[in-house]
Amino acid sequence: MEYILYEQKEQYAVLTINREKALNALNSQVLDELNEALGQVNLEEVRALVITGAGAKSFVAGADIGEMSSLTKAEGEAFGKKGNDVFRKIETFPIPVIAAVNGFALGGGCELAMSCDIRICSENAVFGQPEVGLGITPGFGGTQRLARLVGAGMAKQMIYTARNIKAPEAYRIGLVNEVYAAETDEAGNVVKSAQEVLLAAAEKMASTIAKNAPIAVRNCKKAINDGLAVDMDKAIVIEEKLFGDCFETEDQKYGMAFFLDKNKEKVKEAFKNK
Repeated sequence: MEYILYEQKEQYAVLTINREKALNALNSQVLDELNEALGQVNLEEVRALVITGAGAKSFVAGADIGEMSSLTKAEGEAFGKKGNDVFRKIETFPIPVIAAVNGFALGGGCELAMSCDIRICSENAVFGQPEVGLGITPGFGGTQRLARLVGAGMAKQMIYTARNIKAPEAYRIGLVNEVYAAETDEAGNVVKSAQEVLLAAAEKMASTIAKNAPIAVRNCKKAINDGLAVDMDKAIVIEEKLFGDCFETEDQKYGMAFFLDKNKEKVKEAFKNK
C-alpha cells in the first residue's frame, strides 16, 4: 500500500496514514487502502489498534478537496458512502481503536478520529468541521458523531460556524480524553516532542488494553456501541447477553481463578498451554 503504514507490536498494532506532503488528506485511494489495511489486521493476535497520521503537522487535514471539487451529485454521494463505510468499519471494529491525533484533524480527519473508540491528542492538535465554508456538509459522519460526542448544541455551533478549535477546547467539551505536551528539561529544552509523547501514550494505552481479557474487552465495546443505539430497557438486555457470553470461556475461568487462588503461579501454570 502506498499511503498506509502498518506495524504490529506484540498484541497491539499501529496504523499510520502516510500522505504527509498532502497533510494526510483522504482521497479515494487512501480510503481504499485504509479499508484494505483494516481487513488485514490479524484479530487472533491484535487486541487493540492505534490510528495516527504521519508527521507532526497533521493527523488528517480532511478529505481531498482537489478530488471533490469536480464531483457530480451522484459521485459526491458515492464518495460520502465510501468514507462512511470505512469509518463505520472502524467504529464497529471488534477491537478497541485509539486515535492519536497529531496536528490538524479537520473535516474527514475529525470524522475519522470520532469513529475511533478513544481520542487523545498532542497540544498542537486542531479539530473542526469546516465543510459549510466549502459549500458542502460534513459527509463522513460528522453531523452524527459530533452531536453524540459533545451534544447537539456544541456540534451545531462548530458545524454552522465552520470554526476550528484547539486541543484545550477539544478537551473541555469532551471531544478528546487527554492532551499531551512536549517534555522539556530544566533548561526548557525539548526532550521529547508532543507527537512523541502522544504516540508513546497511545501505545501504552493500547498495550494496557491488550493485557486484559480479549473476549471481555470486545464484548464491552459491542455492549457500549449497540446499547447507545437503543433505549435503556433494550440496552440492558444487550449487556446481559454479552455478559453471559463471557462465561465458560478460558478468559473468564483464568481471570476468576487467578483472583481467587492465593497461589498465582499455580494458576498461571495450569492455564499457560490453554
